[in-house]
Amino acid sequence: MERGFSMERDVRTERIISAALAVHRALGPGLLESAYQTCMAHELAARGIHFEREKPISVTYKGTRLDCGYRVDMLVEQDIILELKSVERIDRIHVAQVLTYLKLSNRHVGLLINFNVHLLKDGIRRLLLGPPPPPLPL
Repeated sequence: MERGFSMERDVRTERIISAALAVHRALGPGLLESAYQTCMAHELAARGIHFEREKPISVTYKGTRLDCGYRVDMLVEQDIILELKSVERIDRIHVAQVLTYLKLSNRHVGLLINFNVHLLKDGIRRLLLGPPPPPLPL
């Protein structure tokens, strides 16, 4: 088991992935990200999985929370960031985006799913951000 990852979170990410597989099975690759996001919302709701779409994430700068326009595609069960793509391939910038969202929101598990692939399993990345290290002694 990877650090910062619990069995409960694993079950929840598997439920999200199962929903994504159902969407991909029905639609296949080649659509816009917005279509996959709408269908994922429908599929998650049908499965009784709580989520929020376009959830704003603020930046804390010098002790002040600022809205800088960041929004995650979906926040699932108030804990898992779900970022959807429909791109030729997942690049490092997409991974960095999810890791940044995890850091800014103080969450530890993210799913990056690219629907523009022949087999969805090739487009799924589970990303973990461990808890911050303890402060160094002075």
